[in-house]
Amino acid sequence: MQLFNGTLRCLQSLHAAKFNAKLVAQSYGATNKSSSCLAGQQRNYASVPPIAMSSEQFDAPTSDASKTPLITAHGLFGSKQNWRSVSRAIARETHRRVYTVDLRNHGDSPHTDTHTSPGMTADISAFMAANAIQKTSLMGHSMGGRAVMHFALSNPQLVDRLIVVDISPVSIPKTIDDMTGIMGAMLEVSLPAELSLSEGRQKSKKQLLKTVGADSVDFILLNLRKRPQTGEFYWACNVEVLLRSLPGFLDYGSNIQGMGPFLGPTTFICGTHSSYMNPDDWPQILQYFPNANLHWLETGHLVHLEKPHDFIRLTTEFLNS
Repeated sequence: MQLFNGTLRCLQSLHAAKFNAKLVAQSYGATNKSSSCLAGQQRNYASVPPIAMSSEQFDAPTSDASKTPLITAHGLFGSKQNWRSVSRAIARETHRRVYTVDLRNHGDSPHTDTHTSPGMTADISAFMAANAIQKTSLMGHSMGGRAVMHFALSNPQLVDRLIVVDISPVSIPKTIDDMTGIMGAMLEVSLPAELSLSEGRQKSKKQLLKTVGADSVDFILLNLRKRPQTGEFYWACNVEVLLRSLPGFLDYGSNIQGMGPFLGPTTFICGTHSSYMNPDDWPQILQYFPNANLHWLETGHLVHLEKPHDFIRLTTEFLNS
C-alpha cells in the first residue's frame, strides 16, 4: 500500500508539473521509483533524486488565496503529526493554507539511502510542483530548520517568508554527539512480535533509558511502530541512514557556503534553555539572512511544544505583518 500511495503521488506530481512549467526548470534523472516522476526547480540539484513527501493540509474557514501557503518541516525523530495543533491555529489566525510534511526518512515518507540538505531541498521543490505552489513561506524546526534555510538560500525567488525554530545555520552544540549513542541504542532494541504496541513501547523505554535521557525517550518512542500483518516492530524513521548522515549535519556550513543571501523577511524563534542557537552566531547569521530578527522564549529545544501559545502568537504576528 505504501508503494502504491507513493506511485499515486508521483502520478499526481506529473499532472501538476504540466501546469506548473514556470516553476519547474530542470528534470531529474530516473534513478529509482520514487524519483523518476518529479522535476526540480531553478538552482536545485539534478544529482539528488527527490521523494514524494507525505503531508497534511490545514485550511482556515475563510482562507485568503492571495497569501502564500506555509510549509512546515519537523526536526530529527519528528513527524508531521507533531505540528497538527500548531498548524491548525496558524491556518486559522493567518487565513492561509498550511502544509505539514514528513521529511525523507521520517514518518510516512519514503526511506532513502541518503539524508542531506540538497536532498531535502529537492523534496520541497517536488512538493511545490506537485501542489502547483509557485511561491511559499517556510517554517522548520531543528533539522527541518536547516532544510528550509538551505531551500531559501538556494531558491530565494520561491520563498516569501522564512521561520526558523531553535537552530543556527552556523554552529551546532556539542550535545549533538549524543545522537550517535541514541541511534545506536535504537538499533539495539529487539522486541518479540507477540507484544502489543504499548507493551513494546514500555519494554523499549526500559532499554533506551540506559542511554537516552528521560526527557527525550517518550518523544523518540513515537517512532516505534508495529506491522499489522506480521507483528514486527520497526522504527518509522530510517535510523541507519540518519546515523550515517550525522557528519553532514555537523558540517552544515559547507552545504550553504557561497549561497545567499536570502533577502526575504525571516524570523528565528529559539529557546533560552536550549543550546541549539548560540547568540554569538547572530552577526554571521545576518550575512545569510540580513532581514532577520530573533525571538527568545523560556523553553528548551521543543519550543513549539513547550510554549505553544507564545509560539503561535509570534508566528502569526510575523506571517500577518
